[in-house]
Amino acid sequence: MSWDQQFEDLLREYLPFLSSDEPLTADTELRDAGLDSLATVELLGSLEAAYDVRFVDEALNLETFATPATLWGTLSRMAEARAAG
Repeated sequence: MSWDQQFEDLLREYLPFLSSDEPLTADTELRDAGLDSLATVELLGSLEAAYDVRFVDEALNLETFATPATLWGTLSRMAEARAAG
């Protein structure tokens, strides 16, 4: 799975246990990398602002924020839906 650099940069800001030289892989467990509940809320706001989307209620769950792949997939679908109009 491939995401853009902006996504990776934003996500890394909220992962204190992932060093800058460690790869962020599709299946990195975000909780294990330090994404706690407060950071999740802050990340949510950052992603909404950066990608001009609103996370729908169905996307606000632990599974969405489990790995970069699930989060990017959700974000991509919302961005596509917004673009489709």
